[in-house]
Amino acid sequence: MAGTSLRIDKLLWHLRLSKSRSLAQALIGEGHVRLNGNRVEKPSVEVKVGDTITLPRGQGALAIRLLSIPPRRGPAPEAQACYDEI
Repeated sequence: MAGTSLRIDKLLWHLRLSKSRSLAQALIGEGHVRLNGNRVEKPSVEVKVGDTITLPRGQGALAIRLLSIPPRRGPAPEAQACYDEI
């Protein structure tokens, strides 16, 4: 069963928004990820259901609202069911 929060780097990896945790950590370290409108400074920041995450995607940005915490890095349909694009 999934917990109530998860590190943002691990979450981005579980949701298949990053190919690896180290790439997620690099994206966060470069200051490109926002949580509820605030820049994320550390990969260890905890996220919870209902949070809004914004990150770069191609030429624009992707904003998502977290619906549930994924228990694992599963198949893409399972990951996509955990968030809504805004």
